[in-house]
Amino acid sequence: MNLPEGLVRAIPHVRSVCVLTGAGISAESGVPTFRGDDGLWKKFRPEELANVDAFLSNPSVVWEWYAYRRRLISEVHPNDGHRALVRLESLVDDLLVVTQNVDGLHQEAGSTKVVEIHGNIRRNHCHACKREMDVDLLQQAGPPSCPQCGGMVRPSVVWFGEMLPMAAFGTAELAARRCDLFLSVGTSGVVYPAASLPFTAKNSGAYLLEIDPEETQLTRYADGVVRASASVGLTAVVAVFEQQKVRS
Repeated sequence: MNLPEGLVRAIPHVRSVCVLTGAGISAESGVPTFRGDDGLWKKFRPEELANVDAFLSNPSVVWEWYAYRRRLISEVHPNDGHRALVRLESLVDDLLVVTQNVDGLHQEAGSTKVVEIHGNIRRNHCHACKREMDVDLLQQAGPPSCPQCGGMVRPSVVWFGEMLPMAAFGTAELAARRCDLFLSVGTSGVVYPAASLPFTAKNSGAYLLEIDPEETQLTRYADGVVRASASVGLTAVVAVFEQQKVRS
């Protein structure tokens, strides 16, 4: 596929890459967006379940919803987009994947430098004392009690109204500031503070590339746009990096 000329010219000089991924890359693996699900959960909006108040007032319902989501995610696998980022990690001096997804597919594919700014649905922790728990031991109808303090155990994801993990987001910001190339992949660009990262990179001198089949809020600010799915777009971009390495 044809890539933006500015990107092709920039790639030989790229040493540091920061990648922001959103729901688009996971959707290609079959991860549902959990909006308009069939059955019991269809009557709920995610905002009604993914928040602290819902968990405290009706913990069993929230826990069961996340158990349902985990079962669905356990059945999907990384796609060519995830695998392309694994290859890219080996081709540049510095790469960080910053993901808004909670499915763990980047790590499953083999990426070793991943920051999960919205958490990971495969993990749990105590809502009271923050102690981490093993998800494999917690397959039951309602949230178990923490053996340390007796508090309720919850999924280790960032709920609506909660702050992002500051250390993780700080790492993401540093990567955005130092990168030569910033890739925005499969994300709408409307969820802050994650949506600020492309602008942090661009204002620091990075080439900003959007990979998305649809126009987003970021499109008009991007230096280049690839109108393709995450797997197709990332595979094409990484192929240019690989060609450059062969030449060098």
